[in-house]
Amino acid sequence: MRYLTPNNDICNQFNKKETPITSKEAQKRWKSFSKHKPKLLQTLLNNQYHLCCYSELRADEEGFSYHIEHLENKSQNPTRTFDCTNLAASALNSDPDLKRFKEAGNELFGGHALGKSAKCAIDMTQFISCYQSDCQRFFSYISDGRAIPAGDLLPEEKDKAKYTIDLLNLNSGYLINLRKQWWEELDYSSQEYITQDEDFKKIARIHLLPNNQTLRLSRFFSLTYQFFGSISKQITPRSTSA
Repeated sequence: MRYLTPNNDICNQFNKKETPITSKEAQKRWKSFSKHKPKLLQTLLNNQYHLCCYSELRADEEGFSYHIEHLENKSQNPTRTFDCTNLAASALNSDPDLKRFKEAGNELFGGHALGKSAKCAIDMTQFISCYQSDCQRFFSYISDGRAIPAGDLLPEEKDKAKYTIDLLNLNSGYLINLRKQWWEELDYSSQEYITQDEDFKKIARIHLLPNNQTLRLSRFFSLTYQFFGSISKQITPRSTSA
């Protein structure tokens, strides 16, 4: 999970809105905001370099869309309906994305994971948010494609990482397969084309820095950051790294 810096433009826009108090108010005001959602979604995606806020998947590369996710559900906490640190772009829009995804036999993940169907029961003291500045350190990735709690965490921190992974189904078969493929691609390119350290840095730059034309990051940023190890810190600015 990559840390997201709150977008000041969104914060300034929403600070002017009256805060909903009840779940009914939140639903009504969010619905009335519908005509502004496309612009908001695009702003969120630009802020996230088009990575899903949970999985770091590039949904556009997989033929899917994104939706605006309330990290803490409107029903659970209506006062955060327009809180800019509670809004992010998550992979998979509603129809037809979900229908196509389910028909392919894939397990839902992120904002549409089955574990989030009971959002009011989410323990926000255990949930790791992408707006938490150290969120990336809680997770590690292995060559078989799985996301696991990082090895250097305290016991209570490991519990939080596991809770978040399970809640968002970040080890759905679909994500595991894509992460495994990506790891193998990185491994292949590093072995096939690297003859000296500078070559390694060049490949790392390609995958860890936004594309100059699209201003988008490559998929699975945190996995890639981990793969390139100490090189990542040398070439990645704070704005895109953890």
